[in-house]
Amino acid sequence: MDVDLLVHSAAQVCVIPPTAGGPQRGEQLGELGIIPDGAVAIKERQVVAVGPTAEVRSQVRARRELDAAGKVVVPGFVDPHTHLVWHGDRAAEFEQRIAGATYMEIMAAGGGIMSTVRATRSVSVPQLIRELKQRLDRHLAHGATTVEVKTGYGLETAAELRLLEAVVMAGRTHPLTVVPTFLGAHAIPASYQGRAEAYVTLVIEEMLPAVAEKSRRLGLSAPPFCDVFCERGAFDLSQTERILRAAKSLGFPLKVHVDEFAPLGGTRLAVELGATSADHLVTTPPEDIAALGNSETIAVSLPCTPFGLGQCDYTPAQAILAAGGALALATDCNPGTAWCHSMPFAIALACRYLRLTPRQALAAATLNAAFAVGLGHKVGSLSPGYDGDLLILDMPDYRHLGYRFGDNPVLTVVKQGRVVWERAR
Repeated sequence: MDVDLLVHSAAQVCVIPPTAGGPQRGEQLGELGIIPDGAVAIKERQVVAVGPTAEVRSQVRARRELDAAGKVVVPGFVDPHTHLVWHGDRAAEFEQRIAGATYMEIMAAGGGIMSTVRATRSVSVPQLIRELKQRLDRHLAHGATTVEVKTGYGLETAAELRLLEAVVMAGRTHPLTVVPTFLGAHAIPASYQGRAEAYVTLVIEEMLPAVAEKSRRLGLSAPPFCDVFCERGAFDLSQTERILRAAKSLGFPLKVHVDEFAPLGGTRLAVELGATSADHLVTTPPEDIAALGNSETIAVSLPCTPFGLGQCDYTPAQAILAAGGALALATDCNPGTAWCHSMPFAIALACRYLRLTPRQALAAATLNAAFAVGLGHKVGSLSPGYDGDLLILDMPDYRHLGYRFGDNPVLTVVKQGRVVWERAR
């Protein structure tokens, strides 16, 4: 068989197969399908063969070969929760937090999300695209081949539509696969302080239909995900439910920020509504964890965020796995709490603070993360039929991903069978 690319002689190829066609759940998390002296063959953008190098070599003739001798080959990382489209920074607020101010105190004083909203509203779509593509470049260099990107720094209809346009257009011209999410319910904007219900009505009656129409004009086959920040100081449970139900009725798949600072019942709501993912999950109570474990909703942990806030509480990952849940990892890259483009760093944090083994963290950052953006049957694994998205890592064993931190282990990024990034030699 003629193939476009053969990656061969890897110390380890980590296939990360799906479980019964779905994510790896509970105690199953961490099945890597390791192949020593492994090879991956890619044809017409998809994996067509994976196995020991000698076996795969006997089956294929490759137009191009990459020698991964002594290195580890894994699927491209999938980052299922980011806020990558913004303008400006919040370095001054970081200094305030170090001096003792809390995230919610800064937000209540008009800073936080609204600080970024004011800066982001002031720039054009072309500038937003330029800045977004620079951030996507950094994600790519750290091994991400699929990234979810939320709006949410517009908080008015026209601005949110500009952000959606920037996300979609950047995704069309960047090697990464970009998955858009509408997050008009990210915060109550300053102009609606004291009138939260009026803003909820605006999101439901004006923004959601406008986003659905904009999506059609941009050529999307379906509306983007719809997300809501369900949290004290943002949107309460009732408001969250109204927005998500309205979005679902318009064909939006659902995500929801829940239990970051206080448990409001958002996790159980995510399960009831069939949300694709429930994200953050720091203060989630046991009964909601049990509901999550019995659902198809993916639990997305964002360990860079409590780290960025200097907090000690992280997602109760062991309880989620004990309940049979499907756990994924993400960076939550954003200008306020977690300006981090590195999925390897998220993996290292997950091993230390979520007590995941390196094999569990790797599966959570690839296959399960792909299911958290609705692409688990397409990316996140090196099984035949999956997209040829893979990384060559400068390490002799996959366990170094959790063991080491602070540098970039990625040597080569392959996207759909094409080398799209290489470390300078």
